[in-house]
Amino acid sequence: MKYLVLILLMCFGMSCANKKQSDQAVQVEKPEKVKLMTLDPGHFHAALVQKTMYDQVDPNIYVFAPEGPEVNDFLSKIASYNSREESPTQWKVNTFLSEDYLNQMLEKKPGNVMVVAGKNSKKVDYILAAVKAGLNVYADKPLVINPEGFEKLKEAFKIAKKNKVLIYDIMTERFESTTAIQKLFSTLPEVFGSLEEGTLEDPSISKESIHHFFKYVSGKPLVRPAWFFDVNEEGEGIVDVTTHLVDLIQWEAFPGQVIDSTNIEMLSAKRWATVLSKEQFQKVTGLDAFPEYLKKDVKDGKLHVYCNGEMIYKINGKHAKVSVIWNYQAPEGTGDTHYSNMRGTKSNLIIKQGKEEHYKPTLYVEAKNTKGFEEALNTVLKTEVDKVFSGTTAEKIADNIWKIKVPDVFKIGHEAHFSQVTENYLKYLEAGKLPDWEEPNMIAKYYTTIEAFKMAIQN
Repeated sequence: MKYLVLILLMCFGMSCANKKQSDQAVQVEKPEKVKLMTLDPGHFHAALVQKTMYDQVDPNIYVFAPEGPEVNDFLSKIASYNSREESPTQWKVNTFLSEDYLNQMLEKKPGNVMVVAGKNSKKVDYILAAVKAGLNVYADKPLVINPEGFEKLKEAFKIAKKNKVLIYDIMTERFESTTAIQKLFSTLPEVFGSLEEGTLEDPSISKESIHHFFKYVSGKPLVRPAWFFDVNEEGEGIVDVTTHLVDLIQWEAFPGQVIDSTNIEMLSAKRWATVLSKEQFQKVTGLDAFPEYLKKDVKDGKLHVYCNGEMIYKINGKHAKVSVIWNYQAPEGTGDTHYSNMRGTKSNLIIKQGKEEHYKPTLYVEAKNTKGFEEALNTVLKTEVDKVFSGTTAEKIADNIWKIKVPDVFKIGHEAHFSQVTENYLKYLEAGKLPDWEEPNMIAKYYTTIEAFKMAIQN
């Protein structure tokens, strides 16, 4: 009986201990919410990050910037998101405006994530300062625009790893549905085969992007700061918009694989200027004259902006081509466009966005041997493709060409992609790490653009 009482007492004690542990487990506080600090917002992408609210993000946001029209534009956009009728946001904006904005952010540190989208010339220095201070970084592309910046970026990644913080660039184009389906098809050997090796004249994967200085954002004419046209601040086109295209080539052709920069060989690169009249410059910036710092690029009263570029390179033995073109304004009813071609052993996957496509990105599958191909295509549409993009179909428009028809529910537009990228980043923050391939591939991506820049300016 004595032993029975002891056993019962021990069991009761263990039960109480377990109950205490259980109570303690219930009482554990949730991880601290993500708190955003926006630094020197000079590009409208800074505001698009906050066009949506996120459960994981504190509604208080902190803005550190010099006074001026750029931060005013950012604050105006946030105010418009807060006051819109449909799904208004509830951001509570705390502003710290001074010329010492960077040091103010580092000293106060009211948040744990720095959001930066603005002058590309300063971006890598902001990133370095942030990771040294133990802050996570969420940055608009490009992170670097010259060889010196690339060396700083590599240092920043080392410091970030030591301080256990994340650096991530905003790659919205991965979430464009047509591109995502192109990638998906390229992983299906029964339809695509495998990626060809290609040649200098006929690369295995090509991407071209056409952009416009004058455009509408969130329903209003976009006013660009004058420095946007200074390649010393914004970077040349071959290191700016091409960042997205180089990223897509890595992401589509080698999904989930680590890209080593030693497996990248630049074969050719060139750059050229878009010429703007004084009147065109005035319309897009609101300024009556070219600022003094742009006079170096003014010839015969017109501004020459080196925003166009093309590169051809080998990556993991495959030939790739990237080109970016900037025009002043898109024709009525059109906008920025994208062209892409992945050449497989069984078919080519081609994205067009021209007049025939009503200037909407459209994917075509071009078979190299039609025997049994249509059956294979329909099979993967009903299985693998339907799992991700339900309702997607194919329309045969020629003996060996099919147009892929994606339901409108997946066509959410460029601005909405920012929330999708941000949701991904928030998952990485919660996990405390990026996918194993993301960091080395960011380094490989910027290695590629900087190598193209170095070659182009020598020509």
